[in-house]
Amino acid sequence: MIYFKNVSKIYPPNSPAVKDIHLQIEQGEFVSIVGQSGTGKTTLVKLMIAEEKPSVGELTINGWDVGKLSAQEIPILRRQMGVIFQDFKLLDKKTVFENVAFALQVCGTPSGRINKVVPEVLEIVGLDKKAQRYPGQLSGGEQQRVVVARSLVHAPKIIVADEPTGNLDALNTQEVIEILKRINDLGVTVVLVTHNREIVNMLRRRVITLDQGKIVNDQAKGKYII
Repeated sequence: MIYFKNVSKIYPPNSPAVKDIHLQIEQGEFVSIVGQSGTGKTTLVKLMIAEEKPSVGELTINGWDVGKLSAQEIPILRRQMGVIFQDFKLLDKKTVFENVAFALQVCGTPSGRINKVVPEVLEIVGLDKKAQRYPGQLSGGEQQRVVVARSLVHAPKIIVADEPTGNLDALNTQEVIEILKRINDLGVTVVLVTHNREIVNMLRRRVITLDQGKIVNDQAKGKYII
């Protein structure tokens, strides 16, 4: 599924962001990646979504060698993944339905398929009754749920969530995490990057801890120990 084999990412002139990462994440896992600021979490995400390529080592995702991907192949890989960021990046003048549909429209998806898929993913995140509202009419937690719905439209095998609750209060944080757990229960691999100790300790799932660009701990059912 996701396999880092001795991967390092070095930025010019000689600044290593992650160093000698050896990591395997299997289909259906729910994995939290934790660590303090500057430990390499963001770089790991960029590598997983093929925004960056390894300087050293090999990274394969669903059989794709990220280091050898052409510019034309990167969008194909990304459509097999759903990505959720802290910043909602919603279009203010589009409804909830239209925001989610837009991710399909840019790929040339037929309208019949869009009209089938969008209600399905909105139901998964509990926003089927708010499809015609605009982002400004939603709470922060609801806006993030729109982002989660948008990440599901291509039926991804992997969800990469980079600090998805960073802008949310405790109640909305819990709601978003519960949705991610439900998605994981459907067989989707979830990689959660977070600094939120409470989330990680509540999940009691696999926890990978980064420090100074290296994996320093990998617990099958762990806690945030730094």
